[in-house]
Amino acid sequence: MKEEFKKNAVSNVPKVSVIIPAYNIASYITETLNSVFAQTYKDYEIVIVNDGSKDTAELEAALKPFSDKIIYAEQENAGASVARNSAISLARGEILAFLDGDDIWLPQFLESQVNYLENENLEMVYCDAEIFGDALFEGRSFMKDSPSVGAVTPESLITGECNVITSGTILRKYLIDKFGNFDINIPRSQDFDLWFRLAKHGARIGYQRKILLKYRVRPDNLSGSNVKRSERNIIALEMIKKKYDFTARETEIWQKQMVQCEAELELEKGKFCLANGDFSEAQTHIATANKYFRKPKLSMINWLIRFSPNLALRIFKKSRPAEFSFIVQK
Repeated sequence: MKEEFKKNAVSNVPKVSVIIPAYNIASYITETLNSVFAQTYKDYEIVIVNDGSKDTAELEAALKPFSDKIIYAEQENAGASVARNSAISLARGEILAFLDGDDIWLPQFLESQVNYLENENLEMVYCDAEIFGDALFEGRSFMKDSPSVGAVTPESLITGECNVITSGTILRKYLIDKFGNFDINIPRSQDFDLWFRLAKHGARIGYQRKILLKYRVRPDNLSGSNVKRSERNIIALEMIKKKYDFTARETEIWQKQMVQCEAELELEKGKFCLANGDFSEAQTHIATANKYFRKPKLSMINWLIRFSPNLALRIFKKSRPAEFSFIVQK
């Protein structure tokens, strides 16, 4: 890993280290950094690791005005989790705050999160986010569609009752030192794996029910994302089942959640096929999903696809425009 700018960074040891992985986000990084510099809480350092970006020249040009205020390093492309691990190895703060290079913190983010962490005697805390970057989702809360309810435990992470936003998360660095970094040996969902591992070890994790950041939805990462998200959920569940020893209760919850996730994937595949005019395939997937959901509405949709597929498609487009935008037309 090649380090630059480090010698120019603030010499005093900060309380918080802001961890930013950077990959092809040159056009966003200035806005992201400005949101950090606008924080009401000032005892922090910023550590940025360039993960072999294709836009390195543009990124470094954007970072140059901040060179005396950041720690910057460059590595060959290896993924966001490797970049986060590299940044953590350079971090000096006792608290780590994660921020993706295209998201934006609101000015009170660090002050509010650090105070909540300390006042509630927690070891990790996350918050809600406002979605922006796409007109159909602008202003919506992340937790509106993925709510967090109750204590953060292995069980609530398995069921999805608690959903952690990485850019909204801060944690005490000793957790990483004690229980390990982001696992680079698993292909996906390294952040979920870390939260689950910490919960399994009894870390005190809290959710502050405030919108303290803006989570960017980018046009270049929307393609088929509902199907991909469902696939990622299944992969994440499979991964933690292989990695960790489950209690009987966790196994029971995991099995029920896996069945639900598989049904959700079938439903999303059905919507994808409907949007792309594959009406027969759409019927098959929706019928399979409804063996689990048993909803009259899905039966009615399948009936409509069978007898008037183009009408079903028009209704889908009109009634679910935000969801429809996540699906790529053939």
